[in-house]
Amino acid sequence: MSKKTSKQPPDPGERAPILARIRAQKKARSAYDYVRGSTKRFYDWLDSQAANALPVGPAIWICGDCHLGNLGPLADADGEVAVQIRDLDQSVIGNPVHDLLRLGLSLATAARSADMPGVITFRMAQALLDGYEQAFDDARPDRTKPVQRPAVVKVAMKAALHRSWRKLDQQTIDGSARIPQGKRFWPLSPVEAQDIRALFESQSGREVRQALYPQAKAEGKIDVLDAAFWVKGCSSLGRRRYAVLLDIDGTCSAGGPPCLIDVKEAVAAAAPRQAGVLMPRDNARRVVEGARHVSPLLGNRMCAARLDGCAVVIRELMPQDLKLDAERLTEADAVKAARFLALVIGQAHAQQMNPATRKSWLAELQTRRPRSVNVPSWLWRCMVDLTLAHEEEYLEHCRRYALDR
Repeated sequence: MSKKTSKQPPDPGERAPILARIRAQKKARSAYDYVRGSTKRFYDWLDSQAANALPVGPAIWICGDCHLGNLGPLADADGEVAVQIRDLDQSVIGNPVHDLLRLGLSLATAARSADMPGVITFRMAQALLDGYEQAFDDARPDRTKPVQRPAVVKVAMKAALHRSWRKLDQQTIDGSARIPQGKRFWPLSPVEAQDIRALFESQSGREVRQALYPQAKAEGKIDVLDAAFWVKGCSSLGRRRYAVLLDIDGTCSAGGPPCLIDVKEAVAAAAPRQAGVLMPRDNARRVVEGARHVSPLLGNRMCAARLDGCAVVIRELMPQDLKLDAERLTEADAVKAARFLALVIGQAHAQQMNPATRKSWLAELQTRRPRSVNVPSWLWRCMVDLTLAHEEEYLEHCRRYALDR
């Protein structure tokens, strides 16, 4: 057998070790990328802290993995665009402060990777709490209004608003009704292909169709045009993930664009849930329920299903769905970005609370933030210690990766 080149996709039986190497390579690119792919390590560190070290907020749905790359423009079925959380794999009913800390670590690491001075990191910590608290202060007339968009958000929003199905096709599927196999898309095994076809073209497929396309004909038809294993993400690499092209009610046959579907395996969350709360036991249902509470634009076009006995989350990809690019974060923009994104997270949390709960949570945050202190010690200490811990582990990961190479 000839040796495969980097452009030749592997056979299904060869995936696991190759995916492991790709994941290790991605995490070795920078400390920021290491943080993105190390959710469990983040929660292991939090679990090692004293019980009263952090504020404990009301039990609500949180993102659970609230790093910079998991925020960005999203569109609903009608094309309305807003910046929300893009990935809810780790979503649980938990302590909302975990989202704030995860975002703070992500921003601090991005700043370090861009060689920004430590003063910027401190100012980001100030802005982080200011933006977050704004969402809970009902006395503020601007509680639900966004602060000034930083440049990194403006660029993403402009791209999202002008992105068409044609451009999505060109960037993802080369403008055809076929998925080009190569670096990003790998061939399916016959069993995988059969299972995916059955998922969308059987009775269970009709249930998926009704969840994703309630406006479509009740007795319409779904045709699977093509499907492939999708090499995407960082922390999720190694799970089942598929890109599927669908023709709904003959739209594609009539000259319209195909529907691009993301099918992603759902696994147990590393983020801890608050004691005594009830959540769906099925991991896919948990992810969808969390998305509907935290990011309605995304959650309302997702559904849970089973693929060969495996829990999967199904979502249609919209042209406007984009992530924020950490490499575009500049020193002049970093503090604005921290405030803006913290407000986005705060609004996602606040919309789940009644006025009394919002007031109580704000009071708890402000109690731990004396008037004479710009950044409370718990927030600054956690951001610094988490950054140092992940930097050390990143360097050790790079050493192991270099030796393995």
